[in-house]
Amino acid sequence: MNQTTRQQAMHALLQGLAEDGRDYPLLQDLLEQQFQAALRHQSAPLAEAAEAIGTLVDQLEARRRLRLQLAQRLLGPQAAMAQVFALLKSGARDKAEADWRALEQRVLECKRIGKRNSELLLGQHTVMQRVLHGDEEPLYAPA
Repeated sequence: MNQTTRQQAMHALLQGLAEDGRDYPLLQDLLEQQFQAALRHQSAPLAEAAEAIGTLVDQLEARRRLRLQLAQRLLGPQAAMAQVFALLKSGARDKAEADWRALEQRVLECKRIGKRNSELLLGQHTVMQRVLHGDEEPLYAPA
């Protein structure tokens, strides 16, 4: 790969990293909106949040796949982000590494919130199924 192409690949990778850094807080806000709508049983806001979350997650996933392709273009099939960052000069490397660590934390937090939301929604669904279909076992049964 020639130098210009390497620079373009690195630039695109770092730009995607910055865009993810901008978008993960938006995802976190949408997940919070989803949770609040679920708590309040507000179907329209819940549907709106779900659609916005789906759209944003698709964009984040596309950038993740592109980042992986760019890293592999720079360093081969076993490329890791630490190796990619090692190609940068000191100041740029420090910033990229800090941005990456921050992104990893945002991803973990969004996963935690998403799990919480899915547990709430699943619990609500289970309760509704019991109410609608009477699948509930009696609480007080003769011994």
